[in-house]
Amino acid sequence: MRLEESEIEAPRLGEPFLLTPGPLTTSYDTKSAMLKDWGSWDGDFRQMTQLMRDTLIEMLGSGNESFDCVPMQGSGSFSVEAMLGSLVPRDGKLLVLSNGAYGQRAAKTLQYLKRDHIVLDKGDYLPPRGEEVAEILEADNDITHVVAVHCETSSGILNPIEEISAATYNAGRKLLIDSMSAFGAILVEPNKIKFEAIVSSANKCIEGVPGFGFILARKSALEAAEGNSHSLCLDLHDQWSHMNKTGQWRYTPPTHVLAAFLVALESHRKEGGVIARGARYTKNQNALVSGMRSIGFETLLSERWLSPIIVTFFCPADPSFEFTRFYDLMKSKGFIIYPGKLTVVESFRIGCIGQMDDQIMLKVVDAARASLCEMGVTDASPPSKALEERKRLQS
Repeated sequence: MRLEESEIEAPRLGEPFLLTPGPLTTSYDTKSAMLKDWGSWDGDFRQMTQLMRDTLIEMLGSGNESFDCVPMQGSGSFSVEAMLGSLVPRDGKLLVLSNGAYGQRAAKTLQYLKRDHIVLDKGDYLPPRGEEVAEILEADNDITHVVAVHCETSSGILNPIEEISAATYNAGRKLLIDSMSAFGAILVEPNKIKFEAIVSSANKCIEGVPGFGFILARKSALEAAEGNSHSLCLDLHDQWSHMNKTGQWRYTPPTHVLAAFLVALESHRKEGGVIARGARYTKNQNALVSGMRSIGFETLLSERWLSPIIVTFFCPADPSFEFTRFYDLMKSKGFIIYPGKLTVVESFRIGCIGQMDDQIMLKVVDAARASLCEMGVTDASPPSKALEERKRLQS
């Protein structure tokens, strides 16, 4: 494909593009918003907080009137822990759907919280399916909540949230969604996919910078959460009620990060919202995958399960390939990629989100081609073991 000029400005400070699932490459306007100081108790900042909350609720789409937004300081994992520790009663029991690092992290969080739970462990990448959820819930009446990861960035798989939701509510249970790397690019409308709460963070598909996450939860779930939390700082009910009463965060907020996030939210709106943002990321993924396949790389996932967020590629079997050197060569050409997390075979990941378009992704492919050449790799195809592993997903 012929390279054209990208419509997106390259980082002005000359830093590499971040081909990761967040933090990611942000616009100069977003970064520039952090140059101004804000008083955390001041009326202007309280208005900024409310605008952010209102905008995120609107982003949910149809059915959003039953929800409220509670931002939480810290990384996205802070918000996941706040959701799990606050929205599940202390005598509740959870089913954690795990097919990667973030399902495992949810289970580890519950261990720390001493919340009763079981794990459906699908390994590195196989998707949890609705019928499996239904079978487990039918066999265990004590389970009150199901926890699912929307896009598991360990592999790049987009898990089947709609069928998981249907199975959960058909059994009379409640669903909590970690949509950290998908919210803002993939629609999850409450009138179409039922859930109690969904979590994401500033530095993912809305293209802000790290510093806080947010929980979009049913008001009824927030009202019922009083007294559940294990933690003062991560008490979702207390944060919510205090914010609604005063307009303020309970403790020092990430003022500069919120200012940047509002710029990112406005850019998201101007681009065309969730559908348009997801369309750009899908074009990025298509350009990346077709280009990498043209030089011999193979993806872990088939088209059915590929997400527009991040793609896992098998490492070449060629003995001249060494990932650390490949990483360094890609960085020298302006692109930071992500190590793989598969346990069975060697892999690496390339993110498709952030301030990038398909023309930039074609340059990523050219950089990969040149890097292989410099390493003396003549064949980018993976070992046969990798292809055998992929058959498990396709069967």
